[in-house]
Parts: sequence; structure tokens; C-alpha cells
Amino acid sequence: MAWSMEGTFFENCSCDAICPCTWSNLGRRATRDYCRAAMAFQIASGDVEGVDVSGRSFVVVLDTPAVMTDGGWRVGAFVDDGARADQVEAIGRVVSGEVGGPFAGLAPLIGEFLGLEQAPVTITSDGRQHHVEVGDVVDYRAEQVVTEGGERVELTNIVIHPAGPTLGVATATARSSPFGITWSGEGLSGFSNRFAWAA
Repeated sequence: MAWSMEGTFFENCSCDAICPCTWSNLGRRATRDYCRAAMAFQIASGDVEGVDVSGRSFVVVLDTPAVMTDGGWRVGAFVDDGARADQVEAIGRVVSGEVGGPFAGLAPLIGEFLGLEQAPVTITSDGRQHHVEVGDVVDYRAEQVVTEGGERVELTNIVIHPAGPTLGVATATARSSPFGITWSGEGLSGFSNRFAWAA
């Protein structure tokens, strides 16, 4: 059965800006001995196999080796605590790649799924700055990088990223520990942009 989803995406990872894993399409090592990330998705409109998920938010958490193509990723996800049980289940099918779409391509790299939980998810954005919080375990703020003329700085041809192929570059400050996966710091990598999926 067909499904679609679109909205706004905000990411932070433990790499120094700009994350080499992302700009190289997973071809380069992270700036640390791991890459840990939270990818937040604010759904403006969406229908997953007959379940309306419009207005919901979810955050996917990754813990990967420094070379992401080595696999063995640890992955977990949060859905906002206002979602109904059928909406949580539908979003879970998208995140797992069960219904196809961008996450299906990453599924072979996942070694351990840490769970799908509901929690308070708050995402605020003014178009230039954004702030993502998941309960007391995810907290990152980022600012979009722009040119002197105010144009967004973007990465293009990012074919392995769920929210690609174009990502707006941001720098982030984070203090996060979801599923026991910890990272924090300033000047960290961030991305934001619209996303639109269909399968």
C-alpha cells in the first residue's frame, strides 16, 4: 500500500561541523571514533497505509562506527507523546524500512534496534535557528549557515541521507544521551531542510 510523508528535518551529530560521513556519502571517517546523531522529523502532512500521521514528530537516534559503512549501527527512535498507538506503529514501519522509502536503504547497516518509544518531543524553528528536545535525553540547538547575502549554505548530491539529496548546513550545540548514547559539545555538525518521501 502506498504511503507519503513531508515536513521539516533537523539533525545534529557528534562530528565537528561539517560531518564528513554525510558530505562524503559515508565514504569518510567521522571526526571522532564514532558518529552519534539525532535526526528530528516534523511531519506537516503524511499518510502511512491509511493512517494519517500529519502533525506528528519523531526523532531517530544513531550510534555508528567512525566508518559508517562498517555497519553494526545501533538505532532507536522516539515518537511524540501526543501520537495515537496506530500513528506510532505507522511511523515505526517507516523508520524500520518495512514499507520501503529512504530508511529501507540503510536497514542492512543496522546491527541493533534499541526500541521505539514515546516521549515529549519539542521542535522550534524560526527558519534560521532551531531547537530540538526529546524529554530530558535529547537537547540540541543549531543555526543555519548562510552567505553574506543571506543565502543558505547547502550540501548537494547527498544520496545516502534520508533527508537528501540537498541538506542545509548548520552548526550545533548539543547535550544528549538517548538510549544511553551520549554526545555533547559546541561547533558540532547540523543540517536542516524540507523532506518529502513517497513509496
